Amino acid sequence: MAVSTYTSKGAKATTPAKLDKDVFGVEVTNHQLLKDVYVAYLANGRENLAVTKTRGLVSGGGKKPWKQKGTGRARFGSSRVPIWRGGGITFGPTGNENYKKTVNSKAKRVATRQALSLASEAGKISIIEAIDTKGKVKPTVELLDKIGATRRILIVVDNKDATIVRATNNIPNVKVVQATYVSVYDVLNADSIVITKPSLELISNWLGGNK
Repeated sequence: MAVSTYTSKGAKATTPAKLDKDVFGVEVTNHQLLKDVYVAYLANGRENLAVTKTRGLVSGGGKKPWKQKGTGRARFGSSRVPIWRGGGITFGPTGNENYKKTVNSKAKRVATRQALSLASEAGKISIIEAIDTKGKVKPTVELLDKIGATRRILIVVDNKDATIVRATNNIPNVKVVQATYVSVYDVLNADSIVITKPSLELISNWLGGNK
């Protein structure tokens, strides 16, 4: 499988790069695994911040609102019962909930191959020899424009060092990931995927063959 390849200056290379068909040419007949891995990624990154108070934790309500009998009204022992405004919450989140979802490594790799194959089929993937912009934002923006990367851009590098982070941190809708940390979530959310040649080899070694 051949794909558009660019030099580090953004010019189109004469020889297109070849994509490993075992990674970028997988036939996807069922999208359920992709969905499961995508949802698990979001669930495992979820912060458990919601906490509510039960009637025993809400302050006040120590005095009986009115006497038990003779008023014609329903009997209440506290003004902090759940059916009253300002009362406690029944079955609300306590902050101890576990939202984690487990997906085994083999399934994750299969789903990643499927996501990359769909991206390749849609023409979202471009290969670049290197991103050599000396950590500068402006040259990086110009380089992405030259190779036609637009909207939400995923850049895959072999080594996510401080230089590439500095060059991309202030560019909207651009995310940089290291080759062996590519996720289904990142691939499916990207409109353009820019992969450097060294990282392409790492991806093939990581996901290719029977792995």
